[in-house]
Amino acid sequence: MSGTFKGFKELECWKKGRELRMRVSEICRTFPSEEKFLLKSQILDSSRSVTANIAEGYGRYTYTDTRHFFIQARGSLSETIEHLITAYDEKYIDEQTYNELEQLAETVFRLINGYINYLDKMRSQKTPIT
Repeated sequence: MSGTFKGFKELECWKKGRELRMRVSEICRTFPSEEKFLLKSQILDSSRSVTANIAEGYGRYTYTDTRHFFIQARGSLSETIEHLITAYDEKYIDEQTYNELEQLAETVFRLINGYINYLDKMRSQKTPIT
């Protein structure tokens, strides 16, 4: 990816969310065909929603809207973790893969929370979003 626009692509939470999304997409290729419209579809949607909500929120330029979309991203991340648990329980992924993905998801979760805290701090200082 090239170009001069950076924006949300500079956020660590988006970068790590993207890494999680790509890993989830990779493991979904190994799911049985009967899961195509069930677990596979749901986990792909929720993992894509994490980065999509971060991007959309970043582009809103108001504290209320930005914060709302980051909270949505956090919810989608929790949903993705639940789907990973299901994939593990159904034996579509092994314990090591689950643990690696859960750890990555927890990192994304912490980074999203950090950005929400940053927004709250900037808002309390009445600093405009740029």
